[in-house]
Amino acid sequence: MYAIIKTGGKQYKVEEGLSLVVEKLNEDEVGQEVILDQVLLLADGDKVTVGKPIVEGAKVLATIVTQKRAPKVLVFKKKPKKGYKKLQGHRQYVTEIKVTKIDA
Repeated sequence: MYAIIKTGGKQYKVEEGLSLVVEKLNEDEVGQEVILDQVLLLADGDKVTVGKPIVEGAKVLATIVTQKRAPKVLVFKKKPKKGYKKLQGHRQYVTEIKVTKIDA
């Protein structure tokens, strides 16, 4: 059984027991359970349910493993022959979650 969920403006394919890194969730406590209710697709064997846009009554339960920051992304801008260079770094806040249950 798997589901496709939407969180942080992105879509993820999740299964029970899967760990994944998503955009920062507002829940602060490590070990806290999170309910992800924007389920776009639900598949159980040959039975597939597609939402319009979300599947009614479906939710994914997950547990927060860590709150951390992603690796640094460097942004470098340069204009040739003008002497213009700019280097900037960015680290996004992310949450690592572990999917515990998929409710249909």
